[in-house]
Amino acid sequence: GGVDFHRESSAKQWATAYDLDAIKQGLMKKEAIRTREASQMQAFTMNLRRPQFQDARVRRALILTFDFEFANKNLFFGQYARVTNYFGEKELRSSGLPRGRELEILEEVRTDIPPEVFTTEYKLPVNNGPEDHRRHMGEAARLLAAAGYAPKNGVMTHTKTGQPLAVEFLLNDPQFERITQPYVGELKRLGIQATIRTVDPAQYERRKDDFDYDIIIDSFGQSASPGNEQREYWSSATADIKGSRNTLGLKSPAIDKLIDTVIFAKDRPELEAATRALDRVLLWGNYVIPQWYSPDDRIAYWDKYRRPDKLPSRAVSFLEVWWQD
Repeated sequence: GGVDFHRESSAKQWATAYDLDAIKQGLMKKEAIRTREASQMQAFTMNLRRPQFQDARVRRALILTFDFEFANKNLFFGQYARVTNYFGEKELRSSGLPRGRELEILEEVRTDIPPEVFTTEYKLPVNNGPEDHRRHMGEAARLLAAAGYAPKNGVMTHTKTGQPLAVEFLLNDPQFERITQPYVGELKRLGIQATIRTVDPAQYERRKDDFDYDIIIDSFGQSASPGNEQREYWSSATADIKGSRNTLGLKSPAIDKLIDTVIFAKDRPELEAATRALDRVLLWGNYVIPQWYSPDDRIAYWDKYRRPDKLPSRAVSFLEVWWQD
């Protein structure tokens, strides 16, 4: 009775921790309400300041190795969907091939972006079974070979520098270890020296502010009208400012120009086209290993409230539109 309403953020808790007499008796309600709230990019974020992440082929290999479908089935009880774009709003996220005004904007930075931006729709690997995952692991191994790595005593080692390919996942919450450990296991199968380091929140913030990490988990919240915050996330000007939100360490003249196009868009169609162009270039950079989002709002509440049949499109808005019966 101490709480009237609770929004559950943990898939494991939602699946296992609500076997309550109050729910069985109908005194408490447990609902997963589908929302149209835009998903934000949450991801394993690579620090481009580190030499091992300079080659886009290495970054793509790390993306191919992550098995989201396994994690969703075995760790999240099938409750999540994959994040596939940096901008969740339908009119802001890229899809298909660029056309119209978006294509015109991309043509202005053609020489500074991957050529695939114009010819191929960006796709994340989907593992519908073990065969798919083996195929993606093989593709990752070929990319590492093309980037100059070869197995040496079971460790992926750069053939010219002799440096092993090593990555450390810096975490601040032990709960993320159960999520990261299977991924670390798959990276080790490729010969990548992958490790996890979990530190207390104060040390984590200090290391994050100093950009002292290989990979962290980060998220980049977006609104329906992107603007100045894009400079904080992706611009060259913020890459060397300690404590900035540019955790990637991105420095790209093309992305800088696309950010300005977003910020100085004179109308909504121009904003949408510029944002789709920025989204597309960020995706083709292979800078992050996208994670997941919940398409549902998971809520538990005592059965003394009612709500409209049709809720607002962006959130459950419990305190705003529900009422006590």
